[in-house]
Amino acid sequence: MRISAIHHVAIICSDYPRSKRFYTQVLGLRVLAEVHREARRSYKLDLALPDGGQIELFSFPDPPPRPSYPEACGLRHLAFAVDDIDACVAELQAQAIAVEAVRIDEYTGRRYTFFADPDGLPIEFYERG
Repeated sequence: MRISAIHHVAIICSDYPRSKRFYTQVLGLRVLAEVHREARRSYKLDLALPDGGQIELFSFPDPPPRPSYPEACGLRHLAFAVDDIDACVAELQAQAIAVEAVRIDEYTGRRYTFFADPDGLPIEFYERG
C-alpha cells in the first residue's frame, strides 16, 4: 500500500454561514464546490488547500457538540504549515480571533500555536523551518 497524501479532511459545523466565512475569509481557503443537499437539509462545501488537499465542510441539523477540548476521541486537531507564524497570528488577532501563545516544539525546535474554528475545533499553525 502506498498512500501519497491526505486528500481531504471532513468537518461538521453547527452554523454553516459562520463556518463558511471563517474558512474562506479568515483562513483564505478557495471554494471548489458548494452543494445544498435538500434531502439531508445540509450543505457540503469543498475548500482547496495550497498543497492540493481539501477540506470538506458539512452542515447537518443539530449536530452534537464536541465532547471535550482537545482530547476527544477521534481527530484531535487540524494543523496547517505556515512560513511566518508571527504574521499569521497578527492576522488572526486583527480579526478578533483568540490565539494561544506561540510555543516551541521540544522535539523539532519549530514554533507553533493553536486557535479554534467557530465550533471549537482546535487548529494549529506550525511554522516551517
